[in-house]
Amino acid sequence: MDTALDILDPLVFDKAYAYFVPARAAHVNGTAPHAAQGLTGFGSDLSAASAAHGSAWARDNIVRQIISIMVITQIGACGLYWVFSALSYYCIFDRRLEYHPRFLKNQIRQEIISSMKAVPFINILTVPFFLAEVRGKSLLYTNVDDYGWSWMLVSTVLFMIWNDFMIYWIHRLEHHPSVYKYIHKPHHKWIVPTPWAALAFHPLDGYRLLFICPVQKYLYMVLFGLVQIWTILIHDGDMITGHWLEKYINSPAHHTLHHHVLHRQLRPVLHLGRQLLRLAPPPRPELDPLHEALRVMREKGLVDEKGEPIPKGSGKGKKDE
Repeated sequence: MDTALDILDPLVFDKAYAYFVPARAAHVNGTAPHAAQGLTGFGSDLSAASAAHGSAWARDNIVRQIISIMVITQIGACGLYWVFSALSYYCIFDRRLEYHPRFLKNQIRQEIISSMKAVPFINILTVPFFLAEVRGKSLLYTNVDDYGWSWMLVSTVLFMIWNDFMIYWIHRLEHHPSVYKYIHKPHHKWIVPTPWAALAFHPLDGYRLLFICPVQKYLYMVLFGLVQIWTILIHDGDMITGHWLEKYINSPAHHTLHHHVLHRQLRPVLHLGRQLLRLAPPPRPELDPLHEALRVMREKGLVDEKGEPIPKGSGKGKKDE
């Protein structure tokens, strides 16, 4: 996040803060006017503010940093959501699932609205962690030589294991009856989810950001971004089963069935400790919700018995006309 501020401060934020929170000229005796003193609180004096490209808030002003972080995370989270949800929906998601009897009316619109309502609150919850990093209080570091390339590899593995552990056990807790209806139930409104449902949950449902060991900051941002993309991709409804990666990675098939058959398929991302945790068996093709969607489509005369589209004007499917 400090790198993002280093780039965006001279390009955008300096001008924005100079416009909305301009510096005030000092009196002849060197003291700041009352109005300027009120603006430059939190440890910033007028001389520092004046040097900050015309803003009463210097770049290290904590209020400015909080606002900047919230702007960056809001744009970043929404950008990831819109880009990768759209790619997953239009390139991977099987649109025939929208004929499933449990696919809600106007569901995609509801998923998008729910996601956009959740994102700002999730970002507010993550501000303390990014603020700590910007102010040098986190375990993130810049110089690879501080810990070496071997630690880069080790920290990557540790990040994946810890993230896996956190997601699994928090998710499991969210399905406890005393917690489920208050936090996780909104996400399971989508029995047949689309990629647009990836962030459609209670804000506390997405609060899983922790630093447990030193991590190179660019590596951390890459890993953090991949986790967010993975969250979108597991909602693509794809029920491809039997692939060798299925033994190691929580696939979209697992999560599709988790939504479709509530409380089943509670799995870590990497299936760590699979036997110890007695996790559910791999998904089976016959459980694919697409079968029910195709049944509805056959009843409407949209596909034949093999699931192939029936061309319009072919004389079939007249019962719905």
